[in-house]
Amino acid sequence: MEGEINEGSVPSYYREVYHAISGRADERVQVQVFQRLLSRTDLPGAVQTQIADHVENSDGFLSKLSLYKGLALIALAQQGKQPSPKLLENCIQEFPKPTLGDPKDLRSLKMQPTQEDPLTVSQTLTKLLGKDTIQIEIIPEKKGLFLKHVEYQVTSQRFKISVYRRYSDFDVFHELMLQRFAYRMVPALPPKRMLKGVLTSTSGGEFIEGRRRALARFINLVARHPFFSEDELLKTFLTFNGSDVQTKLRDAFKKMGDEFLTCRLATQAKEYLPADIQAQFSSSRELIKNIHNSFHKLRDRAEKMAERSKENATDLLMFGKELSTLGTDSSPIPPMASSQSTWGSLRQSLKGLSVEFGVLADKAVQQGRREEDDVVEKLNIFLDLLQSYKDLCERHEKGVLHEHQRALQRYSVMKRQMMSATVQPKEQGSVEQLESRIVQQENAIQTMELRNYFSLFCLHQETQLVFTYLPITSHILGALVNSQVQGHREMGEVWTALHPKLTCLFGGSNGLQSPPLSPK
Repeated sequence: MEGEINEGSVPSYYREVYHAISGRADERVQVQVFQRLLSRTDLPGAVQTQIADHVENSDGFLSKLSLYKGLALIALAQQGKQPSPKLLENCIQEFPKPTLGDPKDLRSLKMQPTQEDPLTVSQTLTKLLGKDTIQIEIIPEKKGLFLKHVEYQVTSQRFKISVYRRYSDFDVFHELMLQRFAYRMVPALPPKRMLKGVLTSTSGGEFIEGRRRALARFINLVARHPFFSEDELLKTFLTFNGSDVQTKLRDAFKKMGDEFLTCRLATQAKEYLPADIQAQFSSSRELIKNIHNSFHKLRDRAEKMAERSKENATDLLMFGKELSTLGTDSSPIPPMASSQSTWGSLRQSLKGLSVEFGVLADKAVQQGRREEDDVVEKLNIFLDLLQSYKDLCERHEKGVLHEHQRALQRYSVMKRQMMSATVQPKEQGSVEQLESRIVQQENAIQTMELRNYFSLFCLHQETQLVFTYLPITSHILGALVNSQVQGHREMGEVWTALHPKLTCLFGGSNGLQSPPLSPK
């Protein structure tokens, strides 16, 4: 059936055609290339148009399965049948082979390589944010001691599935992602537990909630990364419902290895890098470092704003409680009080005002939550991304470059030993062994150089990704403004409703229009 077109249901000729006309940097096939393929057939123009209409494409590209569908429709049309998806549903045996000639001759149909730019990451913030939204909720503890066996429900909007994960599952996933994508921005995980001696019942709950938020930021950044989003590790973590997801993740990694081994462009990375890549990297790193510092300060201020809103809620609530305490005081008024005193009636009315101040306190709490959820969290997710870029730069310098330099030093020592061996006669076996070691070291150095260029290639792409995220600044400012507008409006409505009650309560000479008690 049409939905069952896959690698196993098509002739090997389909795969040969695909490899001949797919792009070097993109495993998809350009629509223009497929149209050129159609023009090579002996089919009438109207039939070619029908086939093109039945083949799905996205952003000017066909996926592998879409190409297979097109090849099947071409083959059926060449048999004199009307091309339509209905025909594919009736194909019980292997799909027919189209007459297109030798696949090697089809390579000329590809667009010129100069039109492809594998170094450029063609993404927008909207596209990145639209890749997936993942919710993480804490499942109530059923067993174990405090802070042990905390379980999370992880729900992916993209895959429309919920799975259950523990922190240790996140830990294994993070470890494997670092091994597979050592040259990419893999966000850090939050700590597993608090320091000993710091934990209390209150701070423990806050710590668990903070860790939940951090895990949600981590998995959303990973799921929205253009090079992580289609990786088998991520799909397994978000969709596997079996009992041992950690073993499943490790098995998936063993089949793939790290990105250098699986990326077709890894050994050609040097060809795509600009001549001044080191200068570009240094200037970009310094700029992003400054941005990182500024966003840290913005986050700190936003946290203080949210904290002040919560403190304001506490103050308003306590203010209302004190009014209620005054109102419920049943102590008799002493004879020395003026006969004109209205305190007796006033204090009876004060008790009711605590309700309005309770409402004001609730509004202030909601304001604090909005500031925390909408503003602070957006700042935190961008800060997590910037921190992962900083970590990546350090891995590049301390990892690939350091290993390369050590390999060169070892090679230099071996060469000196070889020169010494040629001057001073030694046993033939030891000389041959030294020559073999030198050859192995030369191969290791060559691999190190290729990895170094691939690391720079990935760094260039990850730098672009950071700048793609920068427009999130407008999202953050919009969230801040909206939270303040909503909060002040809701608080204003309660204060406004309270105003006429005070007017009735303190009317006359004791009302709101009385002169201030303190001198100006």
